[in-house]
Amino acid sequence: MASGRKTAIWVSMAAGIILLSGVFIGRFYRSAGVSVMAVGSIIKQDVDARKQSPIADVEISAPAELDVANAKSDFSGYFKINLPSGTDPGKSILLHFSHPDYRPVDLNVIGNGQLNVIRMIPIHGDVESSASEAGTVVANVQVRYTTEITTTENIGAGVKTFQVVNDGGVPCSQHLPCSPDGKWKAAIESASLDAGDGNVFQHARVTCIAGPCPFTKVDHDDFSQTARTITVSVRNWSDTTTFLVQAEVFHTQVRDMVRRAYPIIFGRSLNFTLPADAEGVTMEAELNGSQIIFPLAPDPALSWADCKMKIEKEQGRDYRCELKSGFRFR
Repeated sequence: MASGRKTAIWVSMAAGIILLSGVFIGRFYRSAGVSVMAVGSIIKQDVDARKQSPIADVEISAPAELDVANAKSDFSGYFKINLPSGTDPGKSILLHFSHPDYRPVDLNVIGNGQLNVIRMIPIHGDVESSASEAGTVVANVQVRYTTEITTTENIGAGVKTFQVVNDGGVPCSQHLPCSPDGKWKAAIESASLDAGDGNVFQHARVTCIAGPCPFTKVDHDDFSQTARTITVSVRNWSDTTTFLVQAEVFHTQVRDMVRRAYPIIFGRSLNFTLPADAEGVTMEAELNGSQIIFPLAPDPALSWADCKMKIEKEQGRDYRCELKSGFRFR
């Protein structure tokens, strides 16, 4: 019995400590004027998680007597609203969420870092359309854009022959240049190739094709470089020899490549992404069987959908579109 009474006393003391802690924390926030924020995510209400798309541009407001500045959700549905200075961190605040395409929502949210998720119901509904339903049919949606690509192509070969004229068997003495061992008189000849404007050489090579080739040596070449011109120098310390220099010619150019992206559609939402260097972006779609092309400017505006665009950190672009009333996907 005594043990039971002690346990009850400890439980009561613990509860009292927790209660006093809460009161103390609340008084501290009020007296210190610590800023408290309510944050959350606003999504479309749907039983299918794939159709719970984020809702941008939702107006968030608090009761007028709280003197709180309104906020608006961003592309990802995220919102942040500063609550009155000194608000208890665990106290809920009634906020109003409104958007012209969704039913308004009044919800108590908590500003202590809790992740508030607000679900809004579309005014026009989000029922899967069938062929018998009225409205303009939007079908075969695709996105067309261009990106710059750099291509390097082999367009031919550069070829040249040259001779290194010399009389073999003549002691070097003072007749410079000489053979590598300094014994025989030698001759040095150079040759170069020009690939032409806008072109470069690759895979250059030189070979002896006539004469006493064993008594020759390549003194210098710049074949390891990718350049418009290449040069080679050959030393010959015997009779006249003939050399062949050859290299592949490559041309590099920058051109536009047409690419296509195919949006993902869930319910009445359409999503796609584009690389940062995408240009000339257009959306192609069939409206009641007629093919129509819609330019997508930085601020997309379509007659049949409301679109939002977000630039990611890597400078890619995310697009999300919601069908307007009177249109349906097929």
